[in-house]
Amino acid sequence: MVTSLDSKIIRSAGLFGGLSEDAATSLLAAMTPMRLARGQVLFRHGETGDRLYLIQTAKIKLGTPSPDGRENLLAVLGPGEMVGELTLFDPGPRTATATAVMAGKVLELSHAGMVAWLSQNPTAARQLLAEMAGRLRRTNDALSDMIFTDAPGRIAKTLIDLAERFGEPTDHGIQVTHGLTQEELAQLVGASRETVNKALNGFVARGWIRLEGRGCVLLNLEQLGQRAR
Repeated sequence: MVTSLDSKIIRSAGLFGGLSEDAATSLLAAMTPMRLARGQVLFRHGETGDRLYLIQTAKIKLGTPSPDGRENLLAVLGPGEMVGELTLFDPGPRTATATAVMAGKVLELSHAGMVAWLSQNPTAARQLLAEMAGRLRRTNDALSDMIFTDAPGRIAKTLIDLAERFGEPTDHGIQVTHGLTQEELAQLVGASRETVNKALNGFVARGWIRLEGRGCVLLNLEQLGQRAR
């Protein structure tokens, strides 16, 4: 049973943002809670899927295998975001592998559960389509960055994006606990680990960031923003 969970997690998600309290509560009742350990694979690239997962407290990376066996990291998602939504509407092979980089909880919604819920909330369909279009637009923006922005610029832009989504203000700057290794960060920006290491150390030397394990503190957002352009 998930009725005791706060429906605000549903309404904070982009795909379901703006739902009425009653609609969010009924959708929550159709979902199943799961707990993920760090490193646990939620689903794998190529396997058949028919459900999405709404992240409550975990952080999840999405990646695809490259021909040489390495992983291409597509995105890192956190609380209030979703993974697997494509197969929710069109059951079929997964287009990426989803792995927890930080332990936490997710809510699972099946294709059958979504169809049943939409039959009771038909006006929500337009909102779902708008959110899917927004995700496609962000994918196009990421491809444009790969072509027109150099690696340090992409790294700066990624740090700012992670700060906007996961950051917590402190007296010294914005604390970002993203849970990624430098290799995973390199996969996310489409660069080598050596390039990422050099860029991060350069940002540290300039006083723009401070590195802290699998995270960092952004000390000078203005300079990072200029480097990201």
